[in-house]
Amino acid sequence: MSGRQAFVIAGTDTGVGKTVFAAALTQALAASYWKPIQAGMAEPTDSKVVASIGGVPPHRILTEAYRLRTPASPHFAAERDEVDIDIKRLTPPADERPLVIELAGGLLVPITRTVLQIDVVAKWCLPVILVARTSLGTINHCLISLEALRNRGIEVSGVVFVGDAVPDSEEVITAFGGVRRLGRLPFVDPLTPAAVAGAFAANFDLEDFQ
Repeated sequence: MSGRQAFVIAGTDTGVGKTVFAAALTQALAASYWKPIQAGMAEPTDSKVVASIGGVPPHRILTEAYRLRTPASPHFAAERDEVDIDIKRLTPPADERPLVIELAGGLLVPITRTVLQIDVVAKWCLPVILVARTSLGTINHCLISLEALRNRGIEVSGVVFVGDAVPDSEEVITAFGGVRRLGRLPFVDPLTPAAVAGAFAANFDLEDFQ
């Protein structure tokens, strides 16, 4: 996978805002978007959210490898749905465009009873962008995630913060983590393609992703 413009969007936890950032980055790069595993089908899927708030056309939303009904860790969701996850199917699809890959939850969630998500990512040899909330607890979650990535030799492009500005937390994370601060995405309301694009343009340098 080396040489291809592609990024893996990982969160320090679930619900940190990585889908909104993934939509913004997909839009900014005119990229394709891929969610390898979607666990939970009751609400709009992450692919549908990215298409909606990022204004990403259908041909750039690539089909998930697995669509699981149960909203849970992939390994448990698959078991509940009586689906056997084949790790070989979790290979980034070929596409001429840049590619944004959004993971399911945090890095250390199990994909099966024997494989963690981070170990699948390590095989891709693609850079990871870590998305972290700015609220209390983020320092610990972020530094643990960075340590896990480094221990597996995974390239880290940098950290993206989501939420209100907390300069001290951002400074501590980048210093102890030895990682670039790519920017901070504030809460976007309303979540429209124009608002998401404006927030990205105002808070990030597109060259950092090229």
